[in-house]
Amino acid sequence: MIDEKPVQAPVIAPLPKDFTDWTAMLSLLHASFARHAGRIDPPSSLFEMSASSLAEKAALERVFVASLGQSLVGCGFGRQKDDALYLSKLAVHPKFQGRGCFREIIDAFSGIARDMHLTSLTLLTRVELTENHLVFEKVGFRKESETRHPGYDRTTSFFYRLAL
Repeated sequence: MIDEKPVQAPVIAPLPKDFTDWTAMLSLLHASFARHAGRIDPPSSLFEMSASSLAEKAALERVFVASLGQSLVGCGFGRQKDDALYLSKLAVHPKFQGRGCFREIIDAFSGIARDMHLTSLTLLTRVELTENHLVFEKVGFRKESETRHPGYDRTTSFFYRLAL
């Protein structure tokens, strides 16, 4: 259950070492990505993930979580790719979107990337998700290129970069 106290801001922190509630994180991701279902082609790989595969991903990457009380309301994963920190599975629960939580998660990743002496943050976003493009651009990302999923003869994703 999500605790909605409007005067309290979510706390952004690295994933605790003792974190075990992968089902809650997967539920958060599903809630955040639900509006994408049926809109993007090919479908998101997120819906093929399990709680255990999410835990395996987290073991290999940097993870930030946004918490409000005992509730998980946001998250993001990042891994070094060349001179950048590549971000994925960025999510804020729909009830908390538009309140600055996403920007704070990006700021946390920016700090880690700077500490690692990396030059940028990068991410992929689907062509159809125009509202996401606006959010990414609002926090400083710029579209750099287009990509295609294997087997597609059209652009399926945009590659974005935030210079640090």
